[in-house]
Amino acid sequence: MMLTNKAKQQGPRPAQRKTAERPKLDDLIEKRDYVGAITLIEFEAQQRREAKSASGWQLNQQTGEYEWVAGGTVPENGDDPEQDVEQMRWLAFAAFHSGDFKKALDTYTRLIELVGEQEPTLHVYAACCLLGLGWYKDAEERAQRAPVSPLQNRLLFHLAHRTNDESKLMLYHQKLHDTTEDQLSLASIHYLRNHFQEATDIYKRLLLENRDYAALNVYVALCYYKLDYYDVSLEILNSYLTQHADSAVALNLKACNQFRLYDGKAAEAELAPLLGGAASIDKIEFDLVRHNMVVFRNGERAMQVLPALIDVIAEARLNLVIYHMHHGEVEEAYNLMKDLEPTSPQEYILKGVVNLAMGQALDSREHLKVAQQYFQLVGASASECDTIPGRQCMASCFFILRQFDDVLIYLKSIDAYFPSDEVFIYNYSIARAAAGQTRDAEAGLLSLLQTSNADQYRVDYVFNMWLARCYVMNGKSRAAWELYLKLESSQESFAMLQLLANDCYKVGAFLYAAKAFDTLERLDPNPEYWEGKRGACVGCFQAVLAGRERKEVLRDVLSILKSTRNPQVEYLVRVMKKWARENGVNVG
Repeated sequence: MMLTNKAKQQGPRPAQRKTAERPKLDDLIEKRDYVGAITLIEFEAQQRREAKSASGWQLNQQTGEYEWVAGGTVPENGDDPEQDVEQMRWLAFAAFHSGDFKKALDTYTRLIELVGEQEPTLHVYAACCLLGLGWYKDAEERAQRAPVSPLQNRLLFHLAHRTNDESKLMLYHQKLHDTTEDQLSLASIHYLRNHFQEATDIYKRLLLENRDYAALNVYVALCYYKLDYYDVSLEILNSYLTQHADSAVALNLKACNQFRLYDGKAAEAELAPLLGGAASIDKIEFDLVRHNMVVFRNGERAMQVLPALIDVIAEARLNLVIYHMHHGEVEEAYNLMKDLEPTSPQEYILKGVVNLAMGQALDSREHLKVAQQYFQLVGASASECDTIPGRQCMASCFFILRQFDDVLIYLKSIDAYFPSDEVFIYNYSIARAAAGQTRDAEAGLLSLLQTSNADQYRVDYVFNMWLARCYVMNGKSRAAWELYLKLESSQESFAMLQLLANDCYKVGAFLYAAKAFDTLERLDPNPEYWEGKRGACVGCFQAVLAGRERKEVLRDVLSILKSTRNPQVEYLVRVMKKWARENGVNVG
């Protein structure tokens, strides 16, 4: 009666309305809705705290009606401490499985303070959180405080791998048993150490023994992806996605397979369910999806997204390096890679590429030597020697060593896989030219001038130098000279003149050699250029006498000779003019 009167004083009773059924914690855990579980646990904890201090309307679970309860009237529940501990266990569990290792660690730390002496196994759970945070030394110290158990051994096994302690790795490896958990742990270490075939074998065996473990299909698909069997990976994933269409991991892996097989647009379409209607890439909720979208869109928003993910996603650093390399920012790429100890073929290759670029930029033999060693390590390894990247590495290694015949052996073996890849055609053509196969090299270089990037190649110094050499070696010295005339105003024209002068002289194209030496002499009165010009003019006169050159070119030769003030010029001019008069050639 007192409550009723007090309720009247407080105002009208709220109308009864149908309330939404509150989800149960067990159901959320079973559905792996860990964020929902965390929300529910924290909400109920907040309700219990408020119930002890706040006044307000509360629903009577027995009558189904709202009643006014004054603050401080809720009795202390003797089961509260136990209830709080149980809720904290589930909170830590859910936080760990949702990837919030800091929240999980803080919760386990409070639990240890409450019941640590009774449950020393909590230390190994806290150590798992420390592993997730990357605090390996702290994780090992905390794990050693827990009693010996299979979980402790698996944790120490992974910590030994993360800290590159091979002796401890073998020690804990020997303590593994033929249980599903231990074998899963072993398979994951094989995967992390790039032993993808060994990991695949374990996962497939476990799948045969435990057909209900559907998630193992995703692990097998991931291994096949790493082994470059993208079609096989997709086939396995599609069967899994028919049962679990909303799996973020499976959808992301499917997108990566589509990217490898097709392009970024096909990959992006697979990620649509995970984008959540984000306005831009950096607004996407999931780190991994945000990272992959940058890759699928060829580096869009890379500088806004990737730097923050370097310590979260291993590939983020590598993709940021690739972004810098594509934009010619070699020093930035080198700074990101210089302290990285490579552990995978991709990291070795990228270290090699970055050191090669630095060697070229700084003309540093030391960087080139380091690059050559990295390429050789990958190309000669048993696991990579017969792969396309492995053969590309060996080709790069021999390219640096200037052993171009060996370069061609490796590039020819993978030529069929790059029919329209401009970078491959560029490098293959230059290797052919350096090995003396100038006709094939010329055809390859000219094909690049038919692409959408033709304007880029027309101003490429290296491209033009090699194309000019191919022209000369293929008897097209006039085309080489016309190529020079198009670049006459550029900074590299002097170097091309030197190349034309020497190469034309070498192949007996003396008229164009004389023109090149004459221009060089005008730019730099070096006695060597006069000697080259004199020899080229005499060679051209000799070709006329032998009938290999037109008589009319003598007029150009005489004009070239007269441009030099040298006592020898008069004698050479007199001899040539005398022969011209005797043979009825008008030289002016």
